[in-house]
Amino acid sequence: MSFTLSKVVPWGRSYEEYISMFSLSPSELSKPILGCSDGPASFNSILNKQNGSIVSVDPLYSCTPEQIQKRIDETYNTVLEQTRENQNEFVWNHIATVEELGKIRMAAMNEFMKDYEKGKKEKRYINASLPQLPFRDKKFNIALCSHFLFLYSEQLTEKFHFESIKELCRVAKIVKIFPVLELGSVKSRHLEAIIKRLEKENFRVKLKKVAYEFQKGGNEMLEIAN
Repeated sequence: MSFTLSKVVPWGRSYEEYISMFSLSPSELSKPILGCSDGPASFNSILNKQNGSIVSVDPLYSCTPEQIQKRIDETYNTVLEQTRENQNEFVWNHIATVEELGKIRMAAMNEFMKDYEKGKKEKRYINASLPQLPFRDKKFNIALCSHFLFLYSEQLTEKFHFESIKELCRVAKIVKIFPVLELGSVKSRHLEAIIKRLEKENFRVKLKKVAYEFQKGGNEMLEIAN
């Protein structure tokens, strides 16, 4: 897949959101983690400060800090306006208002930006993308994929999803993907077929409820073990 920054809408989730989205335990946080398509999330920065072992991959990391910041500035208000227009698609419990959402996400992106250059030097932010990753087999205990696979089911084929998930399973013992909805808050059109294909290849696949729901109905993650 070709990468064009002008088509990217940077939108970083917080460390706390990652913990809830993926039901991450203290034991899991102490082991090597891969974050796939992390964008400008704060998870890497904060976990690294807590002496965790974390690598994030995203084609966004081919860009300079200035380019990423410029794109955040260009798109931030548009994202909030679109969220305001589609408020009925979201659950406003843990996050009460669009304004609060903006503050949480901007704080996460600011945390990322402060860490980005240092993290690139330390090879914690790597320019790479699915369905091929530059890591040896089972380098990580867990691979996390947030708001990429399944969310863009209209744009990305079932074949792409299957190849990408198998690649994540190659580099990690456990794979967690959140959410399993596509845009519009409906179950991914690929989900059922992907689960059947994975099970046919003897992967252990579970749909798990999590203590996080912002997109309506988006309170499940797919967990795959091999």
